[in-house]
Amino acid sequence: MSKTRVICFANNKGGSGKSTTCSNVGYFMAEAGKKVLLIDGDMQLNLSLAFFDEERVLEIAGGEKNLYQAIRKQADLTDYTFRTDYENLDIIPSSTLMSAIEFELFSKWQREYILKKSLEKLKNSGLYDYILIDSPPTLGGWVMNILAASDYLIIPVEASPWGLFGLSNMFEFLSDVKEVAPDLTVAGIAVTKVDGRKNYFKQTMETLKQLPARVFETFIHLDSNIEWAQDNSKPVGKYRRSSRSSKEYLALAEEVLKVCR
Repeated sequence: MSKTRVICFANNKGGSGKSTTCSNVGYFMAEAGKKVLLIDGDMQLNLSLAFFDEERVLEIAGGEKNLYQAIRKQADLTDYTFRTDYENLDIIPSSTLMSAIEFELFSKWQREYILKKSLEKLKNSGLYDYILIDSPPTLGGWVMNILAASDYLIIPVEASPWGLFGLSNMFEFLSDVKEVAPDLTVAGIAVTKVDGRKNYFKQTMETLKQLPARVFETFIHLDSNIEWAQDNSKPVGKYRRSSRSSKEYLALAEEVLKVCR
């Protein structure tokens, strides 16, 4: 039985491309024959909307079979998975009620490990090669839960001056997380929303290379196909296979598979 690896995508800066990167890396991993489970850990529901239309997402979000309900009940996540339209790719959708998750966690015993415990049976079952978790753009108890449940962290960063804002806070937070998740490995920084015509891209790269983390070789450039794919609730590789972003996310997924073994 192969070991299941848990990878989370986190950055306290909104608009960094976490959900887009998580959904498309997961899609290409599944296409490569890996069995993948995606977990939407954000109340904005973007990861869920990448695979289901809005009506279906809101139906799930308002029901009893979503991540919020599982965490509130400290339940085994095995019974909360949904199949997507793609082979080897399942998802646990989120809920808008995730906005209250910090309150739900506050009074719980060993609250930093609730997600890890809920994932334990699923992770040990061998059903999946990879579990990918999308995080909200915050630094708090819920994100610490996600990090504590993960083996690897990927930090998507928008290639812009504002995209770098607060990144130092992320790494300071990670030093605190090490106390509850000493084995967590920063797999790398994924650079997104790149516009090579802008002079600040070179400056962004110089700044990122000073951080204590690998920068993935594959960059994700700005591409309207990403937005069109999202509007159609599809991964960009399914929406337009020939697009630049599709090829780049395929290459990034291949890099991630090499690093997160």
